[in-house]
Formats: sequence, structure tokens, C-alpha cells
Amino acid sequence: MYLITWLLRISIFVLLVGFAAKNSETITLNYYFDKSHDLPLSVVLLLFFALGIGLTYLSISRSK
Repeated sequence: MYLITWLLRISIFVLLVGFAAKNSETITLNYYFDKSHDLPLSVVLLLFFALGIGLTYLSISRSK
């Protein structure tokens, strides 16, 4: 079971690296007061995914 877990983790990692390589185009995030940041699309997606996981974890831990 330990080997299967690590093979699954490695395959997910390889898929995410391939996704990041395909989505390396730079996008501009515009904020209020004329502030903006230029970041690769894969970084923006990773940040918002991590934010979603964090918010979900906080909401689940508070409801227990």
C-alpha cells in the first residue's frame, strides 16, 4: 500500500508539472488603485487552489 501511495503522489506531481509547463503564459492581475502584478498563470492557479484548501480547512475545523 505504501508503494501505491508514493506512485500516486509521483504521478500527480508529474501531471501538475506538465500543467504548469503548458500554462506558463504571463497574466496581469489588476487591483484597486491602479495596482497590478504580472504572474505566470500556473502560479496564480496554484495560489487560488491553496487559498481554497486553506479556507475549506478553516471552515471544517471550526464546525467540529
